[in-house]
Amino acid sequence: MSALLRPANLFLLATYLLLSAVPYVPWLLGKPVEQAWQIAAVEALGWLAAWAVFKRPAWFHWLLLPAFVALPAEIYLFVFYGQGISTHHLGIIAETSPREAMEFLGQKVWLLGGAMAAVLAWWLLAQVVAVRYRALEFTGRGRQGALAALLVLGGVGGWGYEFGIQAKPSASAKAARPAPSAAASAAHAASGSVAASGFGDGASDDEEEDADEDSSPSLPAVPAAGHLGWKLAALPYWARSPVDGDAFTASWPFGLAARFADFWKERRYLAELGERSRSFRFQAHQATPGQEPEIVVLVIGESSRYDRWSLNGYPRDTNPLLKRETNLVSLPDVITAVSATRLSVPVIISRKPSMQSLKDGFSEKSFLTAYKEAGFKTWWLSNQVSFGQFDTPVSVFAKEADVIQFLNLGGFTNRSNFDAVLLEPLARAIADPAPKKLIVLHSLGNHWNYSQRYPKTFDKWQPSLFGVDKPVYTDTKIKPQLNNSYDNSILYTDWFLSQAIASLKQTRQLSTLVYVADHGQTLYDGSCNLAFHGHNTQFEFHIPAFVWYSDQYRDRYPEKVHQLLRHRKARLATENMFHTLLDLGDIDYPGERLDWSFVNARFKQHKRYVDSYGWTNYDNAIIKGDCREVIDKDKPLKQEK
Repeated sequence: MSALLRPANLFLLATYLLLSAVPYVPWLLGKPVEQAWQIAAVEALGWLAAWAVFKRPAWFHWLLLPAFVALPAEIYLFVFYGQGISTHHLGIIAETSPREAMEFLGQKVWLLGGAMAAVLAWWLLAQVVAVRYRALEFTGRGRQGALAALLVLGGVGGWGYEFGIQAKPSASAKAARPAPSAAASAAHAASGSVAASGFGDGASDDEEEDADEDSSPSLPAVPAAGHLGWKLAALPYWARSPVDGDAFTASWPFGLAARFADFWKERRYLAELGERSRSFRFQAHQATPGQEPEIVVLVIGESSRYDRWSLNGYPRDTNPLLKRETNLVSLPDVITAVSATRLSVPVIISRKPSMQSLKDGFSEKSFLTAYKEAGFKTWWLSNQVSFGQFDTPVSVFAKEADVIQFLNLGGFTNRSNFDAVLLEPLARAIADPAPKKLIVLHSLGNHWNYSQRYPKTFDKWQPSLFGVDKPVYTDTKIKPQLNNSYDNSILYTDWFLSQAIASLKQTRQLSTLVYVADHGQTLYDGSCNLAFHGHNTQFEFHIPAFVWYSDQYRDRYPEKVHQLLRHRKARLATENMFHTLLDLGDIDYPGERLDWSFVNARFKQHKRYVDSYGWTNYDNAIIKGDCREVIDKDKPLKQEK
């Protein structure tokens, strides 16, 4: 016992205790720690397993090096963004070059370097202690018993993963149904289905509601086919793990392995999607290439609703700056086919038909590649997240750009960056010496939590939810605050877009900027008890969009501007954006559809379908009730997923 109390051994034990305390950093910041006891149980079991398998720290301490290296980033993200390292953050690291990292960190790079040197010295010192001293060696029957217990736990866990787990017994159940396998549950979770709360793509974990366990009847031990094809009984409910996967992922340092595994899985999936279109070429070129510099900017909005823009007639002045722009043409009748970012954005930026939007992947590349083929340097600057089940379909297109930057370290959590974070990278892109440039800005826009999408200076309409960390979004009593916060977020979007336009005007170059939202929002309208998105409402399908052009662009392409003004009130859809964006850049390619470009004399209106009880013809629909549900007058077309 005296050997254990030596300073060197106490130092090593304190090192591992401090590592295990990382998930509890929010307590020091006055924030709660979810699943605190489950995390502690995971960590205790993890250390027991490490000691039992490797016998002494000298043989496992080197495995902790990634946890030490990641420690400064984990604490930084907790302090400034209220979360730890996620798959998204690992994606940012993988996609960021050293030069871009230096630009982003600025003077903070020296602080980061100092912190990194300190933790590496800490790890090295602990490694020396672990090698020199053997008092912490795990031997004898205790180790043998621990290994046996781990084997049993591993076997039970493997059985549950392979054949599923029976549901919680219910005294009122009169019937039984077979338990879904773990694979089936995972497939459902990855399908992007929208919860009853209205949160679909991009909803953070704390916004998802847990299912009522008591609603499921007890399940018999019905043989189920597992991953290996064997048919054995599902694991009894009482034998399930008391600790869920989220607690393991949140633990430290063991959860870091799970995060890397999730990142690797998403990375492989991203590669598989990209492989489908790897050899695709548009064979695009500019029809009449000029010598003068050109800049085309696309801003993809998020969760923005058409009728909340004063530019479109809303009585509140939510667009005081944009309304002053003389060369700005608002498009009053644009719809999106589906109200989910990961499904709607591919339709905006590629030729993916709207009625294929529910299918994963696409065999063609986006307009980014067409612009590159025509001699443009391309940027994808995003305040969204880069990796995850809701975001990978967008990321695969983003990877086509010459310069890719994902700048939102907070993901979709409350403490995310404001969209202003995109303005400095935009300025650098505009100043780039390349004569022809295409720049995509993917904003966080008006995504929930609305009051966290803007700084205090834009908290104009009161009362709002500004400063409320986690409002109960299902409580209709907060309807006034929710709506005021949403309007304030539109006001900030107005400022952000006006700043982007001002940056283009200062160049005095041939330039255009197109804004289009991915989908809208339902906001407890009237007697409607629905909010957010993922419903079948007009509020989510009808989206704001506009085109701004410089004086120099008007002089260079007067016919395109004429056609834009001529067709501004036409029935449009996000499917028109790809064709119009290429036409704005005067880019030709075999198989082009100029009749889908609303800046072209050949433009023709086409049928518009939306994801509402099947594929509903939007222009042949009844708009029902305060929720303004879109219901086809005829039978909707069948959907294929």
